Amino acid sequence: MRLDDEQESSNYEVQQGGGGGGFGLPGGLMLGGGRLGCGTLAIIVIAALIFGINPLQLLGGGGGIAPVQQSGPASRGDPSQLTDSQRLSLKVLGSTERRWTDLFAKSGERYTPAVLSFYSRSGTSGCGVAQSAMGPFYCPSDNKIYLDTEFFDELRQRFGAPGDFAQAYVIAHEVGHHVQNLTGIADRVRRAQANASEAQGNALQVRMELQADCYAGIWAKNDVNLLEPGDVEEGLRAAQAIGDDTLQEAAGQRPVPESFTHGSSAQRMEWLKRGLDSGDPAQCDTFKGMGI
Repeated sequence: MRLDDEQESSNYEVQQGGGGGGFGLPGGLMLGGGRLGCGTLAIIVIAALIFGINPLQLLGGGGGIAPVQQSGPASRGDPSQLTDSQRLSLKVLGSTERRWTDLFAKSGERYTPAVLSFYSRSGTSGCGVAQSAMGPFYCPSDNKIYLDTEFFDELRQRFGAPGDFAQAYVIAHEVGHHVQNLTGIADRVRRAQANASEAQGNALQVRMELQADCYAGIWAKNDVNLLEPGDVEEGLRAAQAIGDDTLQEAAGQRPVPESFTHGSSAQRMEWLKRGLDSGDPAQCDTFKGMGI
């Protein structure tokens, strides 16, 4: 990616402290309780599948969840102390802000940026505890994206999806959830899920995630100076690696479509590519025929 000249977003905070307590998983991963944001469920399910744990346990439906030590107050801190991964994340965030501001303006609307909250191992969010094993997630209660940048190491090493565009795709996906929140889509889906069966609720959640994938592609397509040869392949490889069917098969399980919450690898790649090809948010209607 051509990020050297990209302006970093100023919409960030760094949570101080962290660590301690929590529900231990092999490899040092930690999980805690609390309400979850839109983007959290994927990594909870990933961790459960990899380590053979009942996802309901990790979501608070079973015992054994210990409280975690809370992080200290968040602040901007000294910008010179930001890590390379944090700076890359802020360059991507800044790019998404500029692109979505333009796209909203075309519809006569105003885009309000999300805040990127960095934490290490554990932190706090408007949706409850933030833990690194949750992966990046968006919390609609406070309009913030929560990120422990060590997740990028997991993305590269555990899921076989290296590259700066793979990292950018993760952030742009969470920004996609912010767009859904601003446009009211997220509220409509939550209301529909409240009256749906488990299978129907999962199907709606899949559509939410696929639309966020498509929105990630929309951002990249509209930043014409950003992509370099091989970037699209990096993004598609990341989308393929975190498809529900691929993760279930990696855990030695038979894929069960009714249990999917983020979509199959083929679906995730399809909708990311649809955004990359079209650059038009109107092409990201994953809810067609579902009454949303």
